[in-house]
Amino acid sequence: MTEPITKPPSRGARAGGAFAGVVAVGAAVATGELLAGLVPGVPSPILAVGEAVIDLQPPGAKELVVSIFGTADKLALEVLVVGVAIAIGAGLGILARTRPGLVSVALGGFVILGIVAGLQEPDTQATLAVLGGLAEFTVGFIALDRLLRLVPASAGPTSARPTSARPASAGPASTVPASIAFAPDWSRRSLLLRGGGLVVAAVAAGAIGRALLDRQRVPVSGGLPVPGVDAELPDGADLGIEGLTPIVVPNDDFYRIDTALLVPNVDRDTWRLRIHGLVEREVTLAYADLMELPVIEQYVTIACVSNRVGGALIGNARWTGVRLRDVLDLAGVREGATQLVGRSVDGWTAGMPVSWIMDPDREPMIAVGMNGAPLPRQHGFPARLIVPGLYGYVSATKWLSELELTTMEAFDGYWVPLGWAKEAPILTQSRIERPRRGAQLAPGPFTIAGMAWAMDRGVARVEVQVDDGDWREASLSTPISDATWVQWQLEWDASAGDHRLRVRATDATGETQTGTASRPDPDGARGWHTIDVRVG
Repeated sequence: MTEPITKPPSRGARAGGAFAGVVAVGAAVATGELLAGLVPGVPSPILAVGEAVIDLQPPGAKELVVSIFGTADKLALEVLVVGVAIAIGAGLGILARTRPGLVSVALGGFVILGIVAGLQEPDTQATLAVLGGLAEFTVGFIALDRLLRLVPASAGPTSARPTSARPASAGPASTVPASIAFAPDWSRRSLLLRGGGLVVAAVAAGAIGRALLDRQRVPVSGGLPVPGVDAELPDGADLGIEGLTPIVVPNDDFYRIDTALLVPNVDRDTWRLRIHGLVEREVTLAYADLMELPVIEQYVTIACVSNRVGGALIGNARWTGVRLRDVLDLAGVREGATQLVGRSVDGWTAGMPVSWIMDPDREPMIAVGMNGAPLPRQHGFPARLIVPGLYGYVSATKWLSELELTTMEAFDGYWVPLGWAKEAPILTQSRIERPRRGAQLAPGPFTIAGMAWAMDRGVARVEVQVDDGDWREASLSTPISDATWVQWQLEWDASAGDHRLRVRATDATGETQTGTASRPDPDGARGWHTIDVRVG
């Protein structure tokens, strides 16, 4: 006669359940990604949840994330979303052994949250989003159920043991009787093989889905209008020094900071720009209507407010488009309008003072071209705002769909409630690019070089300090305009030893950037860019 062995779930059983949960959730997410790529209108679960996280971020999160990841912030967020999903899957797999009903409800709840998040995306179709969510739930539930059947309830031999007790005098057993031999753990091997196969299939399906989703983007098409006012690059604008950022940054190298995990899918032929609010008459323009206005071209340097001292979230380009004031004149700006709000097709907003836009000393524009080519999709195709002198978060609306005239008190742009300043002129700044931080240099003559900017005012002077010596004035490249940055250089006779280099710029109003360091929030980073190098 035998009695069954009863043991609590072992560590191995819990690990098996966690593995099953991770695989099941991965399969569900991969199903959603594949469907999003195959069927336009089905939202990507990773991107939908990521966008929801962006919209729900607390104050200060942007500055922290950008300071750590820079332009890789979107990839970092997607990795975080996947990581959290994996952790949730592991927990559900462990819980499923004792609370299967609760796990089913939890899995369904997460799918519903994904559907709700996906419905906020402009390209999502509600019916397809629900059907996609049901498919994700079905795949995840079936995968979890099948894999859990391969997980043993407890560790150790699953055979029976005799009920007759050993004589007490026999002492502790040192061997297992031959009649109770251990059998190979075929269930664990099957779990790993089947789970591993599902992992490979899920990764492949997710990758295929994301590739197909990217292909759904309408290709940038059409040429650029011929500008009536050409932008000219003066002689000496680029010093041509090795290791120095070019005065005009190529499109592929231009920084990108925005809230869109998936670049909006805008068709130029169906795109419309609405001008409304405190205007004499509401106006809606098609792309062809926009191009009937005088076309201009100009070099403008734009910068992200999250750029830290010495950072790379800044770039200069040749922009082609139409004057923003010409567009506003079509609608007629009413007296009392003090704020212009730019709105993207995905709902993102930026607000800027009307007085800044109407100042004749600067030329804000709606750009349709960048460095002689149509706007790249990631930089705002088919049209975006370029406003000289203002940080991008209060001005540089990509994928522009609306211009609303209102008052400064009536509306806050996207980033203002999150702790960023409502008015944000670009601060005077400079950085050292040659040599790089921590560089090992040979003794002798060396050219220190870098960039400086004071957009809307112009750079009057750049000075460099070596160790605690006197500030020495550097020579500047020929300025393109007050709306662009400049390059600078200084010859240095480098002596052996460790050295500290600092740089500061003075704008055309006579104001020198402060050496007191501050974080980028709420209105831009301050301080002198300082690096240490070794000579010898």
